[in-house]
Amino acid sequence: MSETPTSPSNITTISELLSLSSSQYRVYDLGRRIDKISKEQFNKIELNQLPYPYPSQGHAFIAIAFWQIQASQPFLWFLKLPLDERGLINQAALSHFIAIIIEALGTNLTVDPSEKQEELLKGNPYHFTPAQYKLASLNSKIKLELKQPASEYFQLCHQYLSGNLTWDNWHKIPVQGICDFAAKINDKSNTTTLVSALPHIANEVLLPLCSALENEVLPLILIDAIIKYYKNVPDDKNQLPTHSHLLRALSASCQHPHIIDFVKQLLKNKKLPTEILIILSGRCWQLWQEPEMLMDYLECVVQASDQPLFSAIFKDLVAIPTIRPNVFQCMRAPQRSNELAQAIGMLFSTDKE
Repeated sequence: MSETPTSPSNITTISELLSLSSSQYRVYDLGRRIDKISKEQFNKIELNQLPYPYPSQGHAFIAIAFWQIQASQPFLWFLKLPLDERGLINQAALSHFIAIIIEALGTNLTVDPSEKQEELLKGNPYHFTPAQYKLASLNSKIKLELKQPASEYFQLCHQYLSGNLTWDNWHKIPVQGICDFAAKINDKSNTTTLVSALPHIANEVLLPLCSALENEVLPLILIDAIIKYYKNVPDDKNQLPTHSHLLRALSASCQHPHIIDFVKQLLKNKKLPTEILIILSGRCWQLWQEPEMLMDYLECVVQASDQPLFSAIFKDLVAIPTIRPNVFQCMRAPQRSNELAQAIGMLFSTDKE
């Protein structure tokens, strides 16, 4: 473990910069779901001792919340760094980002920036703006972790889900209140409330709620309720958004045996909609740590008869460090179908052109 640097000139990682500024901090991935990254893991990622665990589109999408002990609210950085073919952070980009921060703020990271500093920070080529629903979920998770009260909208959402308002009276429920409720879903009373409400919630609340729940490991009673609800929703194109979002809600819990069994049933239907195939790849990638399931999934993707879709999903999965070996195993598996073998062959022949 390297010693804490004493001056900005020898800072090589964000972890060192935050430590030098005496900041407390938390690190989250925002590329797929919102997944917390431990300080130890983040430090190893920065030193290229570990590949980035959640690559998306060849980049690491990182949120860093940091604060001084006396501060009431954390500062937030949203950082998009390129990855190499092994999933390692591009060190030149990392060094450039650190240099920009030091030039703008020095090591006093929590100072209110001047207009000139603000301009330099906003011109940072590694900055990205998260989607609003992710920003709301991140805000809820940070407040919960720092033991701060939820927003004023939490109670309004709770009242709606408790049935104290009519189910069509959803117009005044802000997304932030929905995200606050989702962040507290492992509170037993909130779980019970949602399980009872699930069949009645208007889609205008259900869909953003599912988007927020994708970042939470769910209790078993809710997992089973969502699976049951998914099966009861009519299987037609008009209901595809509902199916898609219900599946998203299960994604952070997708290694649970009940969800594994549920997805295995889904995969028996070789003609899954494109939207479902994309969610299974982008959000539920942990399912594919079982090579046989990954093979069944790739066979479903092939049945879509969409080579660009197959190519995009293949490249997405092969970039994930924990899944890459299984993708290569499926490529060589003798039991793969002719359609899958042909799709893989076309993938590599396209790359050579």
